[in-house]
Amino acid sequence: MLKKPKDLTEDQASTLRKLKRRGGDVWRAYTLKEAFRAIFAGDLTYPAVEELIDRWISRASRSRLPAFVKAARTIRKFRDGLLAAIRLNINNGRAEGLNNVVRLIFRRARGLHSAEAALALVMLSCGPITLHLPHERSNNRRE
Repeated sequence: MLKKPKDLTEDQASTLRKLKRRGGDVWRAYTLKEAFRAIFAGDLTYPAVEELIDRWISRASRSRLPAFVKAARTIRKFRDGLLAAIRLNINNGRAEGLNNVVRLIFRRARGLHSAEAALALVMLSCGPITLHLPHERSNNRRE
């Protein structure tokens, strides 16, 4: 259920076909998950993404599946910020990756005598960090 449909083995595809025939909550949840995945695949224009997110929120709100109803509420609440991030092509992947590296370094630095030594190790490992704000980038916008 967590894989993309094209990555399923034959047995998994068979199980998925059985779930589709039965219908019910599991199939509804799967279709909502796949619809959400398709929205963020990266191959849609901004207006299409905007329309599909609104449709997804509507479907999820009516699904009677508590987790999806809650997710729809959350996405509706943060819709403008989410759409702005899509329009500007921003994500937090680089920041999260850097955070993981720093945490690993701090875990290794437990034996060091001072915080300055740990910070020096971070700067040595990560080097100079240069972040470019969205308005500083060349025209990468998806319209």
